[in-house]
Amino acid sequence: MNYSKIKTALTIAGSDSSGGAGIQADLKTMLANGVYGMSAITALTAQNTTGVEAISEVTPQFLRQQIDAVFTDIFPDAVKTGMVANEKLIETIAERLSFYRAKNIVVDPVMIATSGARLISENAVKTLCEKLLPIATLVTPNIPEAQVLSRMKIEQKSDMEKAAELISKAYGCAVLLKGGHSINDANDLLYENGTITWLQGERIDNKNTHGTGCTLSSAIASNLAKGYDLKQSVQLAKKYISGALSAMLDLGNGSGPMHHGFDINSVFSALPEE
Repeated sequence: MNYSKIKTALTIAGSDSSGGAGIQADLKTMLANGVYGMSAITALTAQNTTGVEAISEVTPQFLRQQIDAVFTDIFPDAVKTGMVANEKLIETIAERLSFYRAKNIVVDPVMIATSGARLISENAVKTLCEKLLPIATLVTPNIPEAQVLSRMKIEQKSDMEKAAELISKAYGCAVLLKGGHSINDANDLLYENGTITWLQGERIDNKNTHGTGCTLSSAIASNLAKGYDLKQSVQLAKKYISGALSAMLDLGNGSGPMHHGFDINSVFSALPEE
């Protein structure tokens, strides 16, 4: 591999102190998918596999400085955004990405926890829709998030298709609607330029799924950075997720992380000989 031509990706998201989601998962995923990862942190969290204990958000000014520091030195080939709970931070991200004419922007609209709890305010959702989604290449909502974005109930596959169309037409970006919330057997729907593509998936019997959304969006961004088209990028990312889940890493007392480095095997990763 010619490392002088390595592609780059930026993640703009929160930090996960337990390493399974957020910035930490994003950077591991980017490395595992062959790109050089960089970060702009929106918030620090004290969390582990059992839950979040505390959150400390950065200021809009400091977030702007982080983004500027990256773009003015190592211009990213793709950008992924994750959880941003504050509308002022979302405005900062959208303004800076527009200013630099960032490309291959993947937005993971982290709005609703697995428990169903809302994670960001109504104002933040409004800002996300008005400022960030219109400059995105792809948005990757799960079904509860897609219900918020489309303002419709999703109960079956035809609802997923309609919701994805509504979101795409409203904000001008492609949509990957993730079907892992009991609508179907882990099949996802990609809506791009008026075309619907169902991407088949298998439901892997692994309770340790912490950070799957972060990981998927980062893998997609990595593939876009390398030059794959959107459909190929999503397909490869889904295969990577399946591999990371199938490795059956089991850490922590709650919903643990996946094994992001399941396919990294070199002299540097080997255990010492006994």
